[in-house]
Amino acid sequence: MKIAIGSDHAAFALKEIVKKHLIDSGHQVEDMGTNSPERTDYPIYGEKVARAVVSGRVKYGVVICGTGAGISISANKIHGVRCVLASEPYTAVLSRQHNDANMLAMGARVVGEGLACMIVDQFLAAEFEGGRHADRVAMITKLDDNRESHDPILYQEP
Repeated sequence: MKIAIGSDHAAFALKEIVKKHLIDSGHQVEDMGTNSPERTDYPIYGEKVARAVVSGRVKYGVVICGTGAGISISANKIHGVRCVLASEPYTAVLSRQHNDANMLAMGARVVGEGLACMIVDQFLAAEFEGGRHADRVAMITKLDDNRESHDPILYQEP
């Protein structure tokens, strides 16, 4: 499977470990940077990986910053991305099964190396269940498609 990965400086070391783990597991990995522990800005790498995912160049994206929060918010600004921030495998699995998440975010200051690799493995192994979850993903997509609107899309006031 082809996967894009990116991080800021705070997560550079963990990105390198996860990248090696993915390669050793047989995946093709497109490293979108950063390429050193020198200070940089996480939105750059959240966007790069997200654009690789929505273009279809890669199947999934993995992004990592200090907490995972900033880079996941950045990735989710790209139309078509459903990036989950997970600090344990259960959330990673259910985000794939129920939300058809196409990107995973983690915090290098939150999860250790072994746990990060486990979270990635579980995320990639899980499959979208469809059914009632497909209806909810369609609702999320509708919100995404109408993100410029200031009017309620799904919930109408009584």
